[in-house]
Amino acid sequence: MSVETVRAFFAAHAPDIDIVELDASTATVEMAAKGHGVMPAQIAKTLSLRIKERTLLIVTAGDARLNNRKIKDVLGGKPRMLGQDEVVALTGHPVGGVCPFGLATPLPVYCDVSLKEFDEVVPAAGSTNSALRISPERMATLVNAEWVDVCDRG
Repeated sequence: MSVETVRAFFAAHAPDIDIVELDASTATVEMAAKGHGVMPAQIAKTLSLRIKERTLLIVTAGDARLNNRKIKDVLGGKPRMLGQDEVVALTGHPVGGVCPFGLATPLPVYCDVSLKEFDEVVPAAGSTNSALRISPERMATLVNAEWVDVCDRG
């Protein structure tokens, strides 16, 4: 179970962080925001992309949208979303539960600056009903993410 790899990641790297599992699905930004009592923008959604031959993750604010021009300028190519089977194979997490923690395959992680607006964000934790609360800066540090500006808000 994917949430177990995330639990193991935090046991090793940040044992003070608790994973919250809800009875209801939090697979979409709207469902997650409602379930965790936060604004949709505070949901840290993780997108699995391929740019040319590189596979990577971008973590953004829940209400942010990828800007293809910015991505091309910053990351060197046009992004393509991975298919569901590829996401599961590479991350070990199901779509709706993808996060940058406890990955099946080491992948580069980028955090969009849209997350910096918040003191606390809520990324998924490896399943469609699990998440955690963390500061964007700490999340980026834990997964060795690079900060980028590749999204638009609003």
